[in-house]
Amino acid sequence: MTTALAITIVLTGIWEWHWRDFGAVPGYRMDDALWARQRRRIDEGEGDATVLIGSSRTLFDTQLPVWQQASGRRPIELSLVGNSPLFVLEDLAKDPQFTGRLVVGVTPDLFFSGFAYKQGLLRFYRKESPSQRVSKILSMRLFEPWLAFYDEDFALFTVLRRLPWPDRPGVGPAFDVHKIEISEADRNTYLWSKVVTDASYQALVRSIWAQSIHMPPPPGTKPGDAERTADEQITRAAAAVARLKERGVSVVFVREPSAGEFVDHEKRDFPRASTWDVLLQKTQAPGIHYEDFPELQGFDIPDWSHLSHESAIRYTAALYSIIETNYPPANGSRW
Repeated sequence: MTTALAITIVLTGIWEWHWRDFGAVPGYRMDDALWARQRRRIDEGEGDATVLIGSSRTLFDTQLPVWQQASGRRPIELSLVGNSPLFVLEDLAKDPQFTGRLVVGVTPDLFFSGFAYKQGLLRFYRKESPSQRVSKILSMRLFEPWLAFYDEDFALFTVLRRLPWPDRPGVGPAFDVHKIEISEADRNTYLWSKVVTDASYQALVRSIWAQSIHMPPPPGTKPGDAERTADEQITRAAAAVARLKERGVSVVFVREPSAGEFVDHEKRDFPRASTWDVLLQKTQAPGIHYEDFPELQGFDIPDWSHLSHESAIRYTAALYSIIETNYPPANGSRW
């Protein structure tokens, strides 16, 4: 028993050392339980808070400590990686306890396609059992802040699956999304420095985004399908925003910066005139597009989609100033 324990400790130590040497640092797991903890803050007396929803750009680019320093209050971060925020927008619109302010990030290919694979998150948040809550609390206290390898990206079977196995005949390589973020206990998140400083890792991340950008449309797609889908998403957003406005909730949409092949794809497949402009027209909500503000341009976007941590800090300060100056909440509160 003692020998087995010693072997386990040694092997665990070697695994931890390996990932530390790779550049990994401890961070909190961005799982359903962490999201649910933040969503429950609205139920537990913080319904008048500023809430951030969106996709990974909102999550990575908007730094909560900077926002707190400017406004005096830390926002609630409910953005989700790889998902349209519309189902969260609709959930908040139905919740009479939410009476605060809402910032909605718009990543065109996710928002206007309605792509969302995490909608079951709402059920988890409402049905999470006491044992699941305790399990998350223990994980956050005992493991997540201390162990770099305690991340799904560094799990043994994940690592094995990503080894350069020979391709099957007629089937090229396909890369799933790799770790690119560091997260804190309240879901404040920023781009992992390895994406900025390691040229080979940065190239890998870009190749993964390029793979999704150049993916052919699903079988059976007809001309005009994308436009009809975008109109459906805009209609959903307009209905939710109207409901929020009835409760006095201030809403602002934000189009975060992008670069390289990503911005080329967005301008080609989701033209501003037929997506973003229509969204603002039909929701009658203000919107901040990075192309319209010099202070939201010129940042470092290493992977074409997310700002470096240093840029995200400066970006958040500039974004908050624009929102607070141009779109003050009707009730006199601060964003």
